Amino acid sequence: MARRTRAEMEETRATLLATARSVFSERGYADTSMDDLTAQAGLTRGALYHHFGDKQGLLAAVVASIDAELDARLQALSDTAQTPWEGFRQRCRAYLEMALEPDYQRIVLRDAPAVLGGTSTDAQRHCIASIQALLERLIEQGVVAEADPQALASLVYGSLAEAAVWIAQGDDGDARLARSTGALELLLRGLLAKP
Repeated sequence: MARRTRAEMEETRATLLATARSVFSERGYADTSMDDLTAQAGLTRGALYHHFGDKQGLLAAVVASIDAELDARLQALSDTAQTPWEGFRQRCRAYLEMALEPDYQRIVLRDAPAVLGGTSTDAQRHCIASIQALLERLIEQGVVAEADPQALASLVYGSLAEAAVWIAQGDDGDARLARSTGALELLLRGLLAKP
């Protein structure tokens, strides 16, 4: 049997990730079998085991992939905003809006907590660190009131994460998003050094 090249291995991994993302989003984690995944990807169970260990490992990798994409989108908002404060506001609002995106809603907000548990993930820690860095700059600039940036970042992230779950769980997601963004504006105004 010929050894597979690194490029072939990466292609197999990418195919499994893309297929799992599509199938998990459409059917949900619980209603997707490993045979469904591998058949749709045109690969074997052995490939899935080799790259991800098991179905749960595949879900964790899909969540990490989605989180990385969303983080890049959020960073782009911060980078292109007219002011650092406006970038921070847009980033927080966009995080809530993402709760209505089918992939994010089903896989990250519904299935992942149930399957992977509620423990802090690398993506959550990265998100909090990113918010903390933004808040540190805003505090240094005198835009945000003096506070411990790490504690403040944890509180902001926790608020956003809980609101996103609440938005995703309802049949009235658009209405919940509108209510959440209104509440978010109130919360964010409270951070300002000079409201």
